[in-house]
Amino acid sequence: VGVGPGRIVESDKLPADVRNRAMDAVDACNRRVTIGDVAGKAGLKLNEAQKALQALAADTDGFLEVSDEGDVLYVFPNNYRAKLAAKSFRLKVEPVIDKAKAAAEYSIRVLFGTALIASIVIVFTAIIAILSSKSDDDDRGRRRRSFDSGFNIFISPSDLFWYWDPYYYRRRRVQTDKMNFIKSVFSFVFGEGDPNQGIEEKRWKLIGEYIASNGGVVTAEELAPYLDIDRTMSDESYVLPVLLRFDGQPEIDEEGNILYRFPSFQRTAASQRIGRKEYVGRRWADAIGGVEKIFREKKWEFSKTNMSERGMAIGLGGLNLFGVIILGAMLQEMAVTPNGFLKFVAYIFPLLQIYAGSFFAIPAVRWFLNLQRNADIEKRNRTREKYARALKSPDISLRRKLLSARDMAQKTFIGQDRIVYSTDRDLIEQDYEAREWEKRFREI
Repeated sequence: VGVGPGRIVESDKLPADVRNRAMDAVDACNRRVTIGDVAGKAGLKLNEAQKALQALAADTDGFLEVSDEGDVLYVFPNNYRAKLAAKSFRLKVEPVIDKAKAAAEYSIRVLFGTALIASIVIVFTAIIAILSSKSDDDDRGRRRRSFDSGFNIFISPSDLFWYWDPYYYRRRRVQTDKMNFIKSVFSFVFGEGDPNQGIEEKRWKLIGEYIASNGGVVTAEELAPYLDIDRTMSDESYVLPVLLRFDGQPEIDEEGNILYRFPSFQRTAASQRIGRKEYVGRRWADAIGGVEKIFREKKWEFSKTNMSERGMAIGLGGLNLFGVIILGAMLQEMAVTPNGFLKFVAYIFPLLQIYAGSFFAIPAVRWFLNLQRNADIEKRNRTREKYARALKSPDISLRRKLLSARDMAQKTFIGQDRIVYSTDRDLIEQDYEAREWEKRFREI
């Protein structure tokens, strides 16, 4: 059914990332879920999961079920994705926008690398033009031939047709060990971006899955391999973000240990195996299938180029910088005001200087920044690994604490036999039952 004037697609109000993660979680749970199921699978906040489910149900003819204990379940038809795609203009436009962004990113990479070639051509052409004004025709011809032969060693002009290929990322090149030269220039100067982009969503998804897999009760030590722990943090304060996100609450067991219960993860529409007491200690690594036991950040790479590609980029960048320095000296020594091509070169010369200087300045700054970033990442990863090792070989006190958490773990499966009300029931049947109840009430 299309969207008529004045009608609103509720899912369009959701952030695309929240909507997509919620839909993936719904699919993983066979389209019958509680809010806790989606929050745990997708790593969403409980209120985000609730809003997403409400919006998706409204847009895709989903319905609600209520259990005998008041649990609300969201049930979606098999073709709910197709129904949403038919209604949502935003869902249709997003792939086009993503392709446009990818094309723009590729164009920037190509333009930056092409600018290096253009700069070299302009600079050395200008140098030859200046030299030719001071020599005879023979000297001018000899210098041009010398320049041309040296330049062709690095790159062939015919290669530009490949560099500008808009389907570069879709092709499988025969020589997989050789990076596109234009792309390698951009990679050398700017790198490949943040390797941990989107990793926070993965972190929360891992935490949610781990808590749900352990019956909604965990210790702080179990959450530590997923979190960033600072020495300045007192006691177990590092678990506060998890409590806030998933509506957890601390509880004290009989031995005085602090455990953390997450009630929303203890009632589910999907049958799941939870951690058992025999999986405390050395068998902890095999306790919950499919759930990573530690969160690791990736280190920043300076560039994905190999040594030969990096050497070519540095060589051409150095050639360009050398040419810019020589050209600058020549322009200052010119006795007459330049005209024609040389006037154009003199006009854009500041841009040529900026490009030539930034070609090496930017990588140098990135190299120093990456050293600090990677040192911090390594420190955080080592801390998480330390906590993970402690869980694998716990001491007596930690073992007793983990066993206590397993004892308090609870997972209630809400099957069809526990459903007392569903919005999907036939309206006529509901109206008939209502009249029957009203009739009985009057008889009483």
